[in-house]
Amino acid sequence: MTLTVLVPDEVGVQALSQVDGVRPVHYTPGQPLPAEAADAEVLVPRFLAGTDPRDVFAQLPNLKLVQLLSAGAENFIGRMPEGVLLSTCRGAHGGSTAEWAIGALLAIYRDFFVFERARAEGRWDYHLTDTLQDKKVLIVGAGDLGEQLRRRLESFDATATMVGRTAREGVHGVDELPELLPRFDAVVVFTPMTDETRHLVDAKFLAAMKDGAILVNGARGPVVDTDALVAELTSGRLRAALDVTDPEPLPADHPLWTAPGLFLTPHVAGSCTGHTRRAYAVVAAEVARYAAGERPRNLVTGTY
Repeated sequence: MTLTVLVPDEVGVQALSQVDGVRPVHYTPGQPLPAEAADAEVLVPRFLAGTDPRDVFAQLPNLKLVQLLSAGAENFIGRMPEGVLLSTCRGAHGGSTAEWAIGALLAIYRDFFVFERARAEGRWDYHLTDTLQDKKVLIVGAGDLGEQLRRRLESFDATATMVGRTAREGVHGVDELPELLPRFDAVVVFTPMTDETRHLVDAKFLAAMKDGAILVNGARGPVVDTDALVAELTSGRLRAALDVTDPEPLPADHPLWTAPGLFLTPHVAGSCTGHTRRAYAVVAAEVARYAAGERPRNLVTGTY
């Protein structure tokens, strides 16, 4: 029996054509679905799709699995038809996002922006800088992204401590955050976006961080209370690196544009050379498992 899989681009068609027992069918997001949609058991939505997926689900009577191209699943949680599985692309973008976090921390600690401004002004601004070496970094989110970052931090002679939803071997529970936060030089947030994690980083969370610490958000914008963060940045007590914001994109007059001590990028941590190829490698492996009668490994379970 052949498994029909709807994919949003020709790259996906090529990748899934290599999977035994799978027939990939190209569809164009925003356009009527092809006739093969009536038989499709698997849907691969467009990367970071922002539309309501229920409009598409209603046209797929045989749908059994939604396989994402992104690690984030917040656009789909709570909107899935009963009995339909949801699998993420965990493992595809963790390395790139961890690389971004390392770059952000290095840029802040080593004053790269200060030196760049001096270069633009023709000034030789020799001074000592801070360093990532020996820093204690708390990683909130102990999934693939967190593990990828932990491995990279250790190569810079920094130490990493992991926090997850619940405590387990090598991972602290989120309930331990109040006592953990004051002990770390930087806090990196890599949690999924759920009702539980919305404004996880609120005024109380930020107030518990040590003076001069750096908050890094590579998760989703609403995980952080933007107003509370702006207040801390404006006071100069904390610094931050954000790849995501709330709202996103930022309106022209938003205070984050001019907040001191902030490194800001426009949601590009996972957007780099090869990201589509890496994503479809994970998708192909997940679809192959499903086609073989196995459960995909990246099913959404509510943990982080």
